Amino acid sequence: MFLFLVIALAVVVAAVTLAVVGGGEGTGPLPEVAPERLYDPLPPDRPVDRADIDHLRFPLATRGYRMADVDDALNRVAAELAERDARIADLESALSGAHASAVSFEKPAPEDHQ
Repeated sequence: MFLFLVIALAVVVAAVTLAVVGGGEGTGPLPEVAPERLYDPLPPDRPVDRADIDHLRFPLATRGYRMADVDDALNRVAAELAERDARIADLESALSGAHASAVSFEKPAPEDHQ
């Protein structure tokens, strides 16, 4: 039994060594693979909507996602959120101004009783 374990261990070590070293002549290193790129980025010609974010998928890199792709997408979403927040603030300001003028317009003039 001990001899079987020693032989099995030798076979495993030989297989791992061949896999790491290359295992023969004529086989060179693996060819370089082009890094994956974000094929379906956020649309540049219109505002980003919920469906764009739902369909956004980042390609995997060596240690997770490509930081440049993620940073670009987050910067785009942040800029559009800032634009929408500014627009909402402008509309709320205009609405409160219109509401204040409507309230002052609806107040009846005081009547003089003599």
